[in-house]
Amino acid sequence: MTFDTDTKHTYQLKYPGYASALYESLTADPFYITMEQSVSGQDARQRQAMLRYMDYSMIEAERFGILFIPKVHEYGVSIWSKTLPPETQAQRSAAKKRFLREHMGPKSLETYHAIVETMSLHAQNLVDDRFWYLSIIGILPQFQNQGLGPGLISDILEKADQKGIPTYLETFTPRNISFYQRLGYNSAGVFYEPTVRAEYTLMTRPAMPA
Repeated sequence: MTFDTDTKHTYQLKYPGYASALYESLTADPFYITMEQSVSGQDARQRQAMLRYMDYSMIEAERFGILFIPKVHEYGVSIWSKTLPPETQAQRSAAKKRFLREHMGPKSLETYHAIVETMSLHAQNLVDDRFWYLSIIGILPQFQNQGLGPGLISDILEKADQKGIPTYLETFTPRNISFYQRLGYNSAGVFYEPTVRAEYTLMTRPAMPA
């Protein structure tokens, strides 16, 4: 699936089905609502931009973090970030900036950086370079409400536990907190994000012994 983003740039979705699943799963999330509204144009253009954002996030995770798709039943996806060497992190940041500017627009780039700056300040005293970060999780519509969500996270948590690596996440959706608690996460703080104009919870999980 190819989208014309402007007269100069086109974007070919690598994971159209999963991009759509992530988009549909997160339509009520204040962060993604804010990002979608930052895209100029009508609803269809905004939706296309968010599909590109979800798709790019998966490609970015393949290159710089962890993209988890269950091998047997490909019912969803989880996206994780890991601490990178400074040079690699600079490459990742530059590529993300270029994607946002070219395929979502300058306002989206500004919005994204404003949100990330605030959330990074809140996180800096709660997590460190050891942590893996659960960025995005989504289930294909036909597999939702079947109790499959933990399977998108537990395999990565098992690998993190084996390596002695703690993990964290941030959620703007209070009803998701109990789900993450069942996987061993605990709230480390609740913060207000002024660009999104909503509170979110930062949750951490220590590495669990075998």
